[in-house]
Amino acid sequence: AVESAKGKYAHMLFNELFEDYSNALRPVEDTDKVLNVTLQITLSQIKDMDERNQILSAYLWIRQSWYDAYLRWDKDKYDGLDSIRIPSNLVWRPDIVLYNKADDDFSEPVNTNVVLRYDGKITWDAPAITKSSCVVDVSYFPFDSQQCNLTFGSWTYNGNQVDLINSLDSGDLSDFIEDVEWEIHGMPAVKNVITYGCCSEPYPDVTFTLILKRKSSFYIFNLLLPCILISFLAPLGFYLPADSGEKVSLGVTVLLALTVFQLMVAEIMPPSENVPLIGKYYIATMTMITASTALTIIIMNLHHCGSEAKPVPQWAKVVILDYMSKIFFVYDVGENCTSPKREKEEECRLEGDDGCQRKHKEVSSPLSTRNDDCNLKEKLNGNWNKSYGVHGENVRDTVNCCSCYKMLIKNIEYIANCVRDHKANRAKGIEWKKVAKVMDRFFMWIFFIMVFFMSVLIIGKAA
Repeated sequence: AVESAKGKYAHMLFNELFEDYSNALRPVEDTDKVLNVTLQITLSQIKDMDERNQILSAYLWIRQSWYDAYLRWDKDKYDGLDSIRIPSNLVWRPDIVLYNKADDDFSEPVNTNVVLRYDGKITWDAPAITKSSCVVDVSYFPFDSQQCNLTFGSWTYNGNQVDLINSLDSGDLSDFIEDVEWEIHGMPAVKNVITYGCCSEPYPDVTFTLILKRKSSFYIFNLLLPCILISFLAPLGFYLPADSGEKVSLGVTVLLALTVFQLMVAEIMPPSENVPLIGKYYIATMTMITASTALTIIIMNLHHCGSEAKPVPQWAKVVILDYMSKIFFVYDVGENCTSPKREKEEECRLEGDDGCQRKHKEVSSPLSTRNDDCNLKEKLNGNWNKSYGVHGENVRDTVNCCSCYKMLIKNIEYIANCVRDHKANRAKGIEWKKVAKVMDRFFMWIFFIMVFFMSVLIIGKAA
């Protein structure tokens, strides 16, 4: 019976209130009086942050409250009825809009009910999915923080007619649903009074600044960490043997892999002048890999210098072969850091041509002795023939034997000279190969240090 009585009084109240009411005019008794509208924003969810188009999509609860001078009643006359809920389109509503709206849909607000109190206070709670423009600074992507403004104000009423008042010093985040990509670090609210060029009257607005911090774990594991691992592969190209034929192909493959990651970042980021931090890291790494590939080609040319090349300069022998080879632990073929050098190779390297000449003398000494014996026999036979006048077969045999020995000595000397020249040319090629190997080790450590410091730098920027 009590509920039916209240429903009866509610219908009676509604008919009496809206009998001569018009929702087209501002509900004030004095037109010179300012109508105060209290605004409160509750952030429920961040739906999307489009960095490329610089648009923030958010789900908001917008609460507006004001006093209507023509919608008041004495609650005692209506059995203590102090509030009713009616459709919002029946009462006057302030035209509060989002100034920096970036949506193509200019539809009306949701026609939810308003709460009307006996003293004329109207409270209107309406949900809204807003798309606002947000200036995105991607300089430190993926370790960036963004500040997006939501500016609310009346579109037609100036500050002398409708004034906005902050209900709270910041937006309400108590009902915020946690986002997978962004962390909310605050939503302060500031009231501004601006005079535009079109009009001389002031126009107040309330700006809510949404402070966002990106959760970078996804981008670290999918964009940054693969790039760092690929970057550490680039210096290993210098460690590959030159005869493998894979040094240049490794550098080109790594360069193409980084290009793919760079294109992925470019698709996400807006086409602005601010290059993101990860983009700078990609560009620096790609430049380093390009330089390493070019140096690899130059070093391979040094490695394949043959017998026709010029000898290694004296300064290169001193700086590269003597000092740098020891610093970077580069040894000859068959050597390592624990075993001593081969005695035969060491002896051959130290003796050089003198040893070869000594061996040549040892080889040619029997022939020379036999040649001397031949000359001695020829003299004896000549004296014998002069004394006795004998010319026989023994003399002819002796002469033929001596000529054969002379021809054999010339052939042996020719072969020895060819072997000596071959060894010299081979030693020249070995020296160039060692120079190339030392330079490979040198640039490998240089590029390892560069990759390490670049990785530490980007991590330091993130911290």
